Amino acid sequence: MSKAIFYIVATPIGNLGDMSLRGVEVLKEVDTVLCEDTRVTKKLLAYYNIGTKTLSYHQHSSEKKMGEIVDLLNGGNSLALVTDAGTPGISDPGGVLIEYIVKNAPDIDIVPVPGASAVVTALSVSGFPTDKFLFLGFPPHKNKRKKFFEEVAESKHTVAFYESNHRIKKALKELSDMLGGDRKVCVCRELTKKFESTYRGTIEEIMEMDIPEKGEFVVVIRR
Repeated sequence: MSKAIFYIVATPIGNLGDMSLRGVEVLKEVDTVLCEDTRVTKKLLAYYNIGTKTLSYHQHSSEKKMGEIVDLLNGGNSLALVTDAGTPGISDPGGVLIEYIVKNAPDIDIVPVPGASAVVTALSVSGFPTDKFLFLGFPPHKNKRKKFFEEVAESKHTVAFYESNHRIKKALKELSDMLGGDRKVCVCRELTKKFESTYRGTIEEIMEMDIPEKGEFVVVIRR
């Protein structure tokens, strides 16, 4: 690669076979892959026989680290940014780095290599209107959590958000309190993985289902 390029490369959200051919090619050709967790990314790289070196970049990385990344780009190194799963920058600290590069190295080309995204994957199987939708990331753990669910209730469009296995039942109870138990929802668990499961019905019906409190969840609420 003659000119330094900063690639934003989507990675599988579970099934490693979902990696795009272009994504594999880019990860092989760049000088360095920036990873949220190098241990996770190295499993993906090994699966596709990719020997590119890795460098850690995550939500706790300092501005100094971002400056070092810009120096690499200015020095002619092409880099690829990946997250542990899905598309960097979407409910992900990669967005901070991208903004920093746009501001401090405006001549660097930032090129997306699209692929999996958990929120889009869940919306695609929800059966709800998706011509317009509101994505809210993760609910706050404590402070402003009530305000978060008020925003869900006030939306005129389909709403999607992520939730951890530790708080999924709490989130369903909060949705019921805010929206009533008869609102239609779709809860997707462990998308594309071995134990993928999708639960559809009213909030009340889903609260009565035996949903394992394990894995990763995407909740979609019909408008």
